[in-house]
Amino acid sequence: MEPDLKALEKKLKELDEKIAEVNKRMPAHSVKPPIMVQLFELEDEREAIVKKIEALKR
Repeated sequence: MEPDLKALEKKLKELDEKIAEVNKRMPAHSVKPPIMVQLFELEDEREAIVKKIEALKR
């Protein structure tokens, strides 16, 4: 069963908070690869959820 819209919106908010937290930990120079990988994974997950939300709203 597909998650409902409210659950997806909650997950999206949580991901936004995690992305903001990772961005705060990022130094201005010489960003370490593990931090970038974590950020990319969170952004990919966020993009997938946004697509699911858009599909449910149609």
